[in-house]
This record gives sequence, C-alpha cells and structure tokens, in this order.
Amino acid sequence: MSKLNEIKASPKAGSENLTEEGQIIEYNLSDFWKWSVSDLLSNATRGRFAEFIVGTAVGLDPKNLRNEWDAFDLVTKSGIKIEVKSAAYIQSWAQKKYSNITFSIKSAIDIEAKGKLIPKRHADVYVFCHLKHKDQETIDPLKMEQWDFYVVATSLLDKHHKGQKTISLTPLKKLTDSINYGKLQKSITDKFKM
Repeated sequence: MSKLNEIKASPKAGSENLTEEGQIIEYNLSDFWKWSVSDLLSNATRGRFAEFIVGTAVGLDPKNLRNEWDAFDLVTKSGIKIEVKSAAYIQSWAQKKYSNITFSIKSAIDIEAKGKLIPKRHADVYVFCHLKHKDQETIDPLKMEQWDFYVVATSLLDKHHKGQKTISLTPLKKLTDSINYGKLQKSITDKFKM
C-alpha cells in the first residue's frame, strides 16, 4: 500500500458554496462558520479563539492555517513555540456557580532519538488566557479588556510543576503577573529569553 501525502489546506474566503454535481446549493462556507463557531463561550471554540487572540498579538499570518496536530499551537516569526490554554468563569451552558479556573499543562509523549518514550512539553512558552468577566449579560470574548493573560516560560513550569497535569489560578499567579493584550508580544519574547 502506498503512503498518502499530507493534504495542505488553503485559506477560504467564506463565499464558497456547497455544490452537488456542479449545481450550487444555497449555503456557503460562511454559513457553516456562523453555524459552527459563533458560540465563543463554548470550551472548544473559546480554546481555538484564544489561540487566534495570541496569534494576532504576535503577528499571525492568517494565510498560515491552524494545524490541529502540531505539538504546540503557534510559532512566532522569530521561531518561539507557543502553547495556548484558556479558561473562563462563565460557560455557554446553564451554571449554578462560576467554573473553577484550571488549565491543562500535561506533558505529551515524545520519542527520544534512542526510541525511548519521554514526557515533554514541546512549546517554549505557555500563554494562559483567562476570560475573567463574570457578568453573563455583558460577557463578550471579542473585548480584550475582559481577558487576563499569563505568560510563563516552559522551563519555569518544568521547574515548579514538572509532573502536574493542570494548574489553577493561584499557583499560576505565583509564577507570573497577569498582563493585558497589548503586552502579550513583548512578554512572550521576554519569557522566551529567560
């Protein structure tokens, strides 16, 4: 059996219609996007949106599409590998109380040159995106002032939380201070140099 090549996706405009046998169907890709990812409070969508937010702060090229299977989420133009995590008090489902803020920091399995499996965090820097707003009536993930960002060098996570799979807000605040969107790019560069 021959090996299948990786399929490279290209950016879409949103106006591309569904078709059947060459006939245009009234729905287009933009309709799909609206239908599937308009709920920015949904955990899965919020996570991808947080990656996009961090990407915009570091000069993401929208033509370089998100790769679901990379060992980290983003790479800056200077080569800094970034892992992005998100959490929020308010979810898209009915809640009796605010959600606890925890972020995944678990290591992934890496195969060493000698074939040995070792757990490893692949990014150089972690960016923890905390949607801190607590009012259901006014929450809007598009408003950057409703977010706090915590940037931590992976080496610092490995030093203080090596075997941990999650980190909550209190220990995270012991590692770094929160920053706003406008300071993300500089903070990522500074933490990488640590």
